[in-house]
Amino acid sequence: MLLKFAFQDFLDDRKFKNTTKVNIRNYLTILGEFVEYCNENQVVNVEDITTSTIRSYLLKCQDKGNNAGTINTKLTRIRAFFNYMVECEVVQASPAKKIKLLKEDVKVEVFSDEQINQMLNFYRRIKRREKSYCVYRDYMIIVTILGTRIRRGELIGLKWSDIDFENQAISVFGKTRRRETLPLTNKLTKEFLAYKTYCKQHWGRESEYVFTKRDYTKLTENALMLVFKYLRQRMNFPNVRVSAHTFRHTYCHRLAMSGMSAFAIQKLMRHQNISVTMKYVAMWEMSLGNRMISLIR
Repeated sequence: MLLKFAFQDFLDDRKFKNTTKVNIRNYLTILGEFVEYCNENQVVNVEDITTSTIRSYLLKCQDKGNNAGTINTKLTRIRAFFNYMVECEVVQASPAKKIKLLKEDVKVEVFSDEQINQMLNFYRRIKRREKSYCVYRDYMIIVTILGTRIRRGELIGLKWSDIDFENQAISVFGKTRRRETLPLTNKLTKEFLAYKTYCKQHWGRESEYVFTKRDYTKLTENALMLVFKYLRQRMNFPNVRVSAHTFRHTYCHRLAMSGMSAFAIQKLMRHQNISVTMKYVAMWEMSLGNRMISLIR
């Protein structure tokens, strides 16, 4: 089977299985790069791809500077593609199966209390001075992530109808493709009420989505990335990346350092697998232990 047709068939299958748009885009980019590599090396049929072909591609990626995490992501996507090819009986066995994932030096970045206060104060200052919708929106975005642990896709799709002000909760369509409820604190509920009033006054009507672009259309993944890019440039933190996921990691870190059990953290963070939570907890506990040893010495 021609690789280009198999690739398209795989993407169509992911869409049919209701895979998220973000994952579809990742498959398109990452697998697309692998398909291009195969074509450049005259490997045009799926059946002609060998373990050696995949390993050579990954070595090339490594030479280009891809770290272990990126290599593993690419290998995981290639494995998914060949598992589908086996399922469709295009090939008998996956040539990616024999290639092992690389060992990763995992470092999960988190914000310090000082950095969080610095970001919030930055927005509060310009919010008072400029009275701009985008400034207020961006402030509410980081306050929402900090207060609810909401994911990027959930944040983008959040509607005013999803917020239950009376019971102080947010309903989101989570990673498991199910409706999940996130509790709101009194303070965050008041923040949302004030922001909702501002939005009505600013637009002259109530929008469907909580966060919109400056032209009143739904916020997009790219627009959200630009929010964090702007904040990253203004803050210029030397040791941590300003991103939506770093805010989630920060919340998780605070829970772990408070002594909360891994099972309770898993429930609050909505990790599908306890092993993800355990990995974070173990890493942060080790980091804390190393700091204590250095202080004793």
